[in-house]
Amino acid sequence: MGDAEDIGRVRRAAIRRAGRVLMFLCAAALALGLGGWALLRSWSPGVPMPVPGADGRPVPGSISEKIFVEIGGVRQGMFIRSADPSNPVLLFVHGGPGMPEYFLEESTPTGLDSRFTVCWWEQRGSGLSYSPGMDPATLTVDRLVSDTLEVADYLRARFKKEKIYLLGHSWGSFLGIQAAARGPEKFHAYIGAAQVADQAESERRAYSYMLDRYMDAGDEKKLRKLWKYPVLDSGEDVLLAYAGSLLRDESMHELGIGTTHTMKSVVTGVFLPVWRSRAYTIREKADIWKAKAFLARSTDLRRRLLTARPEAEILSLEIPAYFLSGRHDLTVSRDLSRRYLDTLSAPVKGFYTFEDSAHSPMFEEPEKFLRILAEDVLAGTTALADRD
Repeated sequence: MGDAEDIGRVRRAAIRRAGRVLMFLCAAALALGLGGWALLRSWSPGVPMPVPGADGRPVPGSISEKIFVEIGGVRQGMFIRSADPSNPVLLFVHGGPGMPEYFLEESTPTGLDSRFTVCWWEQRGSGLSYSPGMDPATLTVDRLVSDTLEVADYLRARFKKEKIYLLGHSWGSFLGIQAAARGPEKFHAYIGAAQVADQAESERRAYSYMLDRYMDAGDEKKLRKLWKYPVLDSGEDVLLAYAGSLLRDESMHELGIGTTHTMKSVVTGVFLPVWRSRAYTIREKADIWKAKAFLARSTDLRRRLLTARPEAEILSLEIPAYFLSGRHDLTVSRDLSRRYLDTLSAPVKGFYTFEDSAHSPMFEEPEKFLRILAEDVLAGTTALADRD
């Protein structure tokens, strides 16, 4: 009996210790959860930071605001920033479909607001302009181009400008060049950063590049994953599935041909910076990801991007055209963007290569990007353009 009693005591003691450990772990998890929630709330006041001067203090007379305007009958959100509201107005049309970029302006400032009044508009169905229950049928390329022109009219009226500047990035360049062709009277010039020309061909070139790199590295695991998408030998549906896969983004960032040349992970480079942004509320941050999933699942915008060929559809612009591309960009092929500009008819045109950039030269080499806009675009010249 003694042995049995001893064993019983040991077991009960072990159970009590396990219970205390479990209670400790639960308390720790709760504390971490509460701490994480408190940290997230502290990061999410939903107010953009002021425009800083050289001394780090807000510039007197500057503006930094998050506003909502009715565009095309729908409430749409945008950030507007300027050290001097009398400066030329620049409308930024973001990439995606459905990926606002203001959070990158917070973490890697472009400095554009020092020379321009910059509008970071979030497109219909994206970020601040997303609402549950949106009708997917209203989210078309034609509607988004019309929205772009209507936002331009809002900015022209508000800041009393006859014309403004239009900057489209990636997917935004697909929309932007159409807007520039449709409403040239509204714009001084069009700037295409990572200008889309023939995105299906761009995806095939990037896929071939990745195969070559992984073959050289002997990475059979990654090759097997890529071979599941026979992009080079199949049609539109396979290309669409590949373009929307995690594998594509993961591989592009791993090889330095994605969002930025140095960004190796979408999680650390995009996902976490969105959640750390101070300009969005927690709900607005969640809406960024809800919107992106909604657009991918319920609309054909990605298919439209992959099947359209702006270089064959928009052959001329009535305003100056400036294309800016990163040397390492294969998300949107620099070579195809260059080929497009070579054939595009425009009164002034210049192509600019950023040697240390991939897909986002305005965030990767902001000083050079700002200098080009300040010295060439504002002057209507191409003194800083590539000469080769």
